[in-house]
Parts: sequence; structure tokens; C-alpha cells
Amino acid sequence: MERHVRPSLLVSLRRSQIASLTATVVDFSTLVLLVEMARVWYVAATATGALLGALINFILGRHWSFMAGHAAVREQAIRYAAVATLSLALNSLGVYLLTDHLAIHYPISKAITAFLVGVLFNFPLQRRFVFGRQKYA
Repeated sequence: MERHVRPSLLVSLRRSQIASLTATVVDFSTLVLLVEMARVWYVAATATGALLGALINFILGRHWSFMAGHAAVREQAIRYAAVATLSLALNSLGVYLLTDHLAIHYPISKAITAFLVGVLFNFPLQRRFVFGRQKYA
């Protein structure tokens, strides 16, 4: 039987932040490209970018941040989809509220929202709920 060792909290936090940064580059680039070049409504562009970023983050989280590639991908994907759906809603709502109600320019709204949702919501749920439910050696 193959041995699987769960990374420590600090290692998985560091790795997940790198994975999140990578996903955020994809997310943020998609947002700006869609809004500025394709003239898509910024809220719809936020959701699209978040979806693409979530796919990147799932792959990196499963295989690198949380070293959970040995576990059943279907169950992880279902749990991840639930967390990502809530994250998408929180990101979209946050960008909307900061942009429309506080008059913060949408890229800054996106950066603030993405940081808060990432650290306070995504990381804890991914570590414990999405990728932390499998057995480790």
C-alpha cells in the first residue's frame, strides 16, 4: 500500500496561497479581459473568472497544496464544487457591494474580496472539508 503524508498546516497554507495566487492570476486576467475587451458586465466577468480560477485551484490543491491526489476525485470534486459555488457567490457579491455601494473601482474591489474570501473561507474549508476527509498514513 502506498504511503500518503498530509502536509503540515504551514506547508499546506504556503502551498495553497501559491496555488491561490496562480488561480487568482487566471481569475483576475479573465475578469479584466472580459470587461475591458469583450465589454462583458463586470459581475458576469467576475463569475467567469472565478470559475476558471476554481478549476486551476482544484487541480493544484488536490495534487500539491494538500497532497490528496490518492483520494477519490469524484467526492473531492463534489465537495470542492460546493465550496467553490459559495466562494463564487461571495466573490461576486463582494465585488458588487464594494463597487456599486462604496464606489471602489472593480479591480480593487476584486482584489480585496478575493483576499478575504480566500483566507477566511476557501483555505479552511479546502483543508478540512474538501481535501482533509481522506485517510493519511
